[in-house]
Amino acid sequence: QVQLVESGGGLVQAGGSLRLSCAASGRTFSTYIMGWFRQAPGKEREFVAAISRSGISTSYADSVKGRFTAFRDNAKNTVYLQMNSLEPEDTAVYYCAARAETATLDRAYDYDYWGQWGQGTQVTVSS
Repeated sequence: QVQLVESGGGLVQAGGSLRLSCAASGRTFSTYIMGWFRQAPGKEREFVAAISRSGISTSYADSVKGRFTAFRDNAKNTVYLQMNSLEPEDTAVYYCAARAETATLDRAYDYDYWGQWGQGTQVTVSS
């Protein structure tokens, strides 16, 4: 199993950008698909993005398509979420997730699909 630590959250004005990072422990990072979820106060945790083991394939929630980009650096055991054109509705705690031994992103939207989770990082977008 990998252990995940997110960073990069903070306070930003609407229209601004942030880049989140998720560092993973272990030497098998490249065998995991990685995902990003978020949870706003009083709401359920929702899917944001996912990326394949190689980084070639990605999947995004409709609400972030065209604004957010997930990418990874397997040499650094890190996955990133570049967030542009941020909106107040993007305010949430952002979590990264990992799942081993699978190649498909087909069920990436499903919270129960993921095996490991980070502790989360707060993103606040002011209007």
